[in-house]
Amino acid sequence: MTKEAKRKGIELGAGLLLYVIVWIVTEYYEAGRIVKTLLFLLPYLALSATTYIELFKNIGKLQFLDENLLMIIATVGAFVVGRDKEAVAAMLFYQVGKMVEEISLSRTKKSIAEFIDLRPEYANLKVGNTEKIVPPQELKERQIIVLRPGEKIPVDAVVTFGNGTIDTKAITGESEPRAVKIGDRLYSGCINLNGVLEARVTRIYKDSTAAKIMRLVENANEKKSDSLHFADRFTKYYTPIVILIALLTILLPPMIFVEARDEWIYRGLIILVAACPCGLMVSIPMAFLGGIGAASRQGVLIKGSAFLEELPKVDTFVFDKTGTLTEGVFHVQKIVPYQKMTESELLEAAALGEAYSTHPIALSLREAYGKEIDRSRVDGLKDYPGYGIGARVDGREVYIGNSRLMNRQGLFYTPVSEIGTAVHVAIDGKYAGYILIADAVRPGAAKLMKWLHRRDLDTVMLTGDNERVAEAVAKKLRIESVYAELMPEDKVEQIEEFMENQMEGEKLAFVGDGINDAPVLSRVDIGIAMGGLGADAALEAADIILMEDEPSGIINAIRIARATLRSVRQNMVFAIGMKVILIALAFSGYVTMQNAILADMAVMVINILNSFWMMKFPER
Repeated sequence: MTKEAKRKGIELGAGLLLYVIVWIVTEYYEAGRIVKTLLFLLPYLALSATTYIELFKNIGKLQFLDENLLMIIATVGAFVVGRDKEAVAAMLFYQVGKMVEEISLSRTKKSIAEFIDLRPEYANLKVGNTEKIVPPQELKERQIIVLRPGEKIPVDAVVTFGNGTIDTKAITGESEPRAVKIGDRLYSGCINLNGVLEARVTRIYKDSTAAKIMRLVENANEKKSDSLHFADRFTKYYTPIVILIALLTILLPPMIFVEARDEWIYRGLIILVAACPCGLMVSIPMAFLGGIGAASRQGVLIKGSAFLEELPKVDTFVFDKTGTLTEGVFHVQKIVPYQKMTESELLEAAALGEAYSTHPIALSLREAYGKEIDRSRVDGLKDYPGYGIGARVDGREVYIGNSRLMNRQGLFYTPVSEIGTAVHVAIDGKYAGYILIADAVRPGAAKLMKWLHRRDLDTVMLTGDNERVAEAVAKKLRIESVYAELMPEDKVEQIEEFMENQMEGEKLAFVGDGINDAPVLSRVDIGIAMGGLGADAALEAADIILMEDEPSGIINAIRIARATLRSVRQNMVFAIGMKVILIALAFSGYVTMQNAILADMAVMVINILNSFWMMKFPER
């Protein structure tokens, strides 16, 4: 229970005790009207102190048209017409409702935190030949930590000794453990399942993957959706309308039924109580919190309720190819040397030239080379984004890249018709041959495309790869439109063109790897990053992050978003509908002030239960 809930509990306890004492005293001992009113003011003031304080604070902010104002007008009016008991009872039940609201929201947030609690409690710091248990916050870069089976990884690190298996489910939602060895990266929040590991710290605690994810989820509801804004706007206009209805109820009927003046005043006050929008105000944010929590539990980070609400409205999904629809793990398929060069010499030149690159193609070339890279043989690096690289290898000028790089350098090259990505190599101004590499389509990509097509959603692929490879992947996945051989800036221009041609109400989402696609991710209506595990660019630029490298996670994200909006709509219709019914009953004299508050509490509890089930949303 939060401090706020505990404080409300103490106030409720004190107010209830005073109310019972005063009720007994006034029932068994004769007292005049003024004395009774003064006695009932004691529990009323104990119960309503925070309500008055909140109202005065809101008056200073010019935001006082809310449920606090309705309750204060109603209860003060009840005292004026001699309904002292009803006034105190109404405030008592109102505060009970507020406490239920506070407890429900805090428990929902606590449940989310428990579902995705990635924060480690301690770290085993290696000092010389000994170990020291320290808080993760005290770890510094390049220090060595020891990880035993069953322990949570405290910070991002790189394995320096040992091998084992890591459970990444808490971050990625991936059920299969991942084997790690020396040189592999470890991410905070994951669990070491077996094998004793030593690892070098690469990020301090506050910059680690787990800390960033926790911050994103905890602050997710700060980016309000249209539904949350609607609730705020609704209260702003709803409160004065309700006050006007109550005022008309108090003034007009007594002009006809003079003898029933006090009764109509009482009914007008009941309308104010019955109209309190507590159930609506708490249920909407709870539904979004539940949806965000359910998504996080399934390895999908959604940065705010606004994006959760926008996702089901997307009618066009634009995909990057490499690392998104394909695994981004290239393997050398064929080596074709020219001149008098051998296959091993061509591969060695390419692998050494790519010695410093982290691009998937460079990794595949070094993997195929299979020998230790002697970087002292390489200098004069030149990077040509979207083309390739240039370098001096053993004093020779080497260019490695696509056909555009060959054209840019004015070099003759042989066009390649085979399916795959051709990496052309030129040495000392002469074409030396090409290396054909291939990338595999992700297993979940076909499932995602089939699901999107069944719902008549448009699919587009943008890629810097050659048109032949792009068309082959698109045909396999049944993607409708393909734009190939695009430079990074071309992708941005293409997205801009798509968005300019959008009709009102249409939404566009881009799905990329989160590393090279940050400019596009930040431009579209919904940016979805694949493989956010450890990718700072993804965490910064994207609106939704799939922590597991699997595009089919988008299906779960959309299902959760739709279920959340369904829950929000149900809550809104039920809460507003019940308010209309209660106001009509209050006008007709069929409900008392206590009954109106109890009915509002019932509406709130039902809406809370309807919102809370989102936390248990099943995974498919």
